[in-house]
Amino acid sequence: MDAATIRRIEKEGAEALLDMGVSVPLKEIRLPFRRKPVLFRMTMKRPCMDGQLHIARIYLSMNVTAEQMKAFSKEEQMEFLVKNIKPVSRMLAYTLCRSFLMRRMGISLGAWFIRNFVEHRYALYLFRTFVRLMGTDPFISIIRSAERANPMKARLSHTAKGS
Repeated sequence: MDAATIRRIEKEGAEALLDMGVSVPLKEIRLPFRRKPVLFRMTMKRPCMDGQLHIARIYLSMNVTAEQMKAFSKEEQMEFLVKNIKPVSRMLAYTLCRSFLMRRMGISLGAWFIRNFVEHRYALYLFRTFVRLMGTDPFISIIRSAERANPMKARLSHTAKGS
């Protein structure tokens, strides 16, 4: 990988860890008398644990890995979206609707908006970005430290007597 790609990945990782989110494009609209189109963006943030569990359940039900998605051709991308448009749009809605009330009221509306108004290239970009940022890597150090600090674990000096 070149230096710019590595730098972009590091920046996105730092933003995700700081809970700033990643700004992603949703819709591009061309207005008359304007050269550049207006690009509507939203910030995709890592959802709370409840949202992450819902997303993990949906992701595992699709039977696809991130490596397989990277290797998709255009036809395979289209086929994937046709088969899995509702689960993908729900997963993306969980990343855009983060608060408790928004999750309760806005997931269906957000998924509908993504299905009907977001272009497929942006939807795939959203999905790939989220899959790359989601994972168990941040929890590995927490699990390791909890394992070391476990008060129920036998210490080295107590193994012979069992006390």
